[in-house]
Amino acid sequence: MTFDISKLTIVEARRALDAKEYSAVELAQAHLDTIQKQNSELNAYLEVYDDVIAQAETADAVIASGQQQALTGIPIAVKDNILIRGKRVSSASKILEGYVASYDATVIERLKKQNTVFIGRTNMDEFAMGSSTEHSAFGRVKNPIDPARVPGGSSGGSAAAVAGGIAVAALGSDTGGSVRQPAAFCGVVGLKPTYGAVSRFGLMAMASSLDQVSPFARTVKDARLLFDAIRGRDANDSTSLPDEFFATKKKQPKTIGVPRAFLTEGMDADVLARFEETLEKLRGEGYTVVDIELPHAPYALSVYYIIMPAEASTNLARYDGIRYGLSVEGADSLDIYRKTRGQGFGPEVRRRILIGTFVLSSGYADAYYRKAIVVRDLIRKDFEKAFTQVDVIATPTVPTPAFRAGEKEDPIAMYAADIFTIPVNLAGVPGISVPMGTVVRDGNNLPLGMQFIAPHGGEDALFTMSEAIERMALQ
Repeated sequence: MTFDISKLTIVEARRALDAKEYSAVELAQAHLDTIQKQNSELNAYLEVYDDVIAQAETADAVIASGQQQALTGIPIAVKDNILIRGKRVSSASKILEGYVASYDATVIERLKKQNTVFIGRTNMDEFAMGSSTEHSAFGRVKNPIDPARVPGGSSGGSAAAVAGGIAVAALGSDTGGSVRQPAAFCGVVGLKPTYGAVSRFGLMAMASSLDQVSPFARTVKDARLLFDAIRGRDANDSTSLPDEFFATKKKQPKTIGVPRAFLTEGMDADVLARFEETLEKLRGEGYTVVDIELPHAPYALSVYYIIMPAEASTNLARYDGIRYGLSVEGADSLDIYRKTRGQGFGPEVRRRILIGTFVLSSGYADAYYRKAIVVRDLIRKDFEKAFTQVDVIATPTVPTPAFRAGEKEDPIAMYAADIFTIPVNLAGVPGISVPMGTVVRDGNNLPLGMQFIAPHGGEDALFTMSEAIERMALQ
């Protein structure tokens, strides 16, 4: 059976599977066939699992029994830093090449209960350190809209899989924009939940106070379905929030705040024009748009690139060539450590480990790390104050459309791509990127993203606003 999977949504697949228009096996096989044709070009998947059809057969049996749930039989891709028991997981790093997970991440455990079909593990920037998925040890990912351009990062493989029609939805992780930025570059929906809404148990830690497992989807409704499936309190994660926390946060958004002074940061003129056009349409839908101040937001990039490397250098200390992963022979334990990490880590990972170790070192922690923690708290308070005046905050997701591969060799220029997304992670609030029209570059219509930000636990407001953008796009 042949059918078009390139724009298939979870909602439509669920309807068709339940109506027996096709089986989960046929749906899975259609994805496998398309992956075989396209993945050699995109490099979105590092591995396609050998039990995909067996998973789909189990899902068909559940559907036949009438016990199916929202994601039963739905083919989903998983970023290569989320553990699936018995499957290889490497964080796209040579230091973990061939490592096999011994347990399921909580998000995987919850999706398995729904008999979701896991297609394979997707490419990423090594240990989630990057904004373009050019820093994978296994080759860069290409943007399905223009293969000469990047898909964003660090979750570029998951974004490219959804945009390229080789997964209905996907899981990524967002530390400073690593789901929202590639969602914008690839023209899909990407949600960064409230910190603590989704368990981090089984997610390879990069920066523990910032990381969140996050969904990619083709529509807002699909993103909500995936979020609802993976969210919830987890005893294995001490930072996860109680389920009751979200019950009191439901509110219909009416007022949108725009931090205009912040939007001068490296913005392309046509991207800003699309943003203003979208705001004008929202006014026409009855929303009130007001200017707000986020006075400490311009410092977010600097704060992030102190806190994140500090936490990453600590988390990555466990990869020592002794306990697991790559081990390079040496004269003694120190020599093994040096050689293993030197050969196992790529240049971007080594750069961030060095920065993180420096800002935590004696004599410099007060000058850098502790000051960054103070400014992070000021950024958080800026959001708290803003949300006393408005229901949601709107910015472009990224200042530019997807850039060409190799265009940003300067690390600082690469880091600046996350200028609008990073404050969200520092504050722990939820943010979403939803497609917001296109701009033309080199004859290609490249997608843009609009980012909505809500108070802690305000995901419902994000979905409401994003669905309004989707409706306007259809008019």
